[in-house]
Formats: sequence, structure tokens, C-alpha cells
Amino acid sequence: MLDARGLSCPMPVVMVQKAVKKDSPAVLEVLLDAECSVENVTRYARNQGYTVTAEKDGADTKLTLSK
Repeated sequence: MLDARGLSCPMPVVMVQKAVKKDSPAVLEVLLDAECSVENVTRYARNQGYTVTAEKDGADTKLTLSK
């Protein structure tokens, strides 16, 4: 699981890019706390062929990226 809470764009997207390039995970969970980051990570993940589901918990969002 990647914890990108407290980071502003583009850092959450960069973290996800590195994880995808390094391991090509079938499932990757990402914790975010900024709506802009949620949108950007979702867009990147979908462009890489992942299905994205989001679970909101207060100010935090957990994205689950699945192939």
C-alpha cells in the first residue's frame, strides 16, 4: 500500500508510476487525501490498464488499482 496523504501533485502520481514500473502489481492500494490527486492517479491508472475503485473515509480516499 502506498500512503500519499499530505503530498501534493504530482508526487502521488510519481509514486504510483514508480510502483507500477518496478513491480507491475496486479493490485495496488493508494491512500490519498486530496481530490486532485485522486483524479490524477485514477487517470494514470486507467491509462495503464487498471480498473480503479475508490473508498472514501472522511478526508481520505483509498484507491484500489486492479488488473
